[in-house]
Amino acid sequence: MTNLLEGAGNLFELLALKFSNVLWSPGSTFSVASLLSAFFIATTFLLLRGRKGKRDVSLRAMLRALFPRHYWRSKSLRTDAGLLFFNVALFSVLFGWALISAGFITQDITGGLTRLAGAMPSLGLNPVLAKAIATVTLFLAYELGYWTDHALSHRVPFLWEFHKVHHTAELLSPMTNYRTHPVDSIVFFNIEAVFLGVTGGVLNYVLGDGVGIFSIGGANVILLSFVFMTVHLQHSHVWIAVTGPLGRIIMSPAHHQLHHSTNSAHFNKNFGSCLALWDWMFGTLNMPSRKRERLSFGIEPKSSQHHTALGTLVYPFLHSAKAAVRLIPALSPPLPSPRASASGEDLLIRYVKQPR
Repeated sequence: MTNLLEGAGNLFELLALKFSNVLWSPGSTFSVASLLSAFFIATTFLLLRGRKGKRDVSLRAMLRALFPRHYWRSKSLRTDAGLLFFNVALFSVLFGWALISAGFITQDITGGLTRLAGAMPSLGLNPVLAKAIATVTLFLAYELGYWTDHALSHRVPFLWEFHKVHHTAELLSPMTNYRTHPVDSIVFFNIEAVFLGVTGGVLNYVLGDGVGIFSIGGANVILLSFVFMTVHLQHSHVWIAVTGPLGRIIMSPAHHQLHHSTNSAHFNKNFGSCLALWDWMFGTLNMPSRKRERLSFGIEPKSSQHHTALGTLVYPFLHSAKAAVRLIPALSPPLPSPRASASGEDLLIRYVKQPR
């Protein structure tokens, strides 16, 4: 009994430490500070919009606009909270399944370039400038890796079955960012490791080892800035749209809300995280309008099963396996349609002559 209580105590202490890091670490993408920043931006935006319409916005109306009553009764929101707890508790385990290490790739790329082309002569850059170049380049590589993973998750059927868990959210909140299936997270970690590892290796070769980046708590300062300004609000009902030329660069909250829309006109659009740049370049950008669009979120047909443990964690494996099986005939050469009187030799010859 004593050992059982001691084990439970150790588990509770470990979970408390993980959640403390998520909520209070300066480099966390779900820190209390970043959530308060999102709250402040949303409040300021609603106040300015009310003033533009020459209406006084009461505190009660503001709170009702930011925290609608029906949100608290939503199964979707409760599922977000459950998956937040589940994924934070499992994060270190999931990250351990990242079979590809960005650090190893970086070393291999740097070593390979040195062996192929010899040591890179020093560029004589100011250390601050070199660090700034590395910070911007690695941020762009992260965004390209994010876009690639996200696009594949939508377009490859067996990957979509895992990523679909995120899109079953019928109400969007900052917790929706954690509404992900573990397999979806593992695929993401590995793809990002490749993009960041290759980019880091090239940077080390060109700029020299140990340049580093500007970071806070281990997080790229550019990425962290977007977390404080836009990322939390992307999973919200607050319509803040960046349009025009800047809307081709910045992934505003409205951009991502279109991505979650059940309207087929919005499907497979706006795959970026912080930037709309890659969507613009690859033709997957859907620019939001300044005026709020009426959107419905979730997966059609909607089902209560989408908000259960079986529906979010177990069924995706079954659906993904079915999708993979359906994909096999598409990858195989078509078999001939033999005549009833054809001999075995005729069948063999006609099969061999099938185009591959």
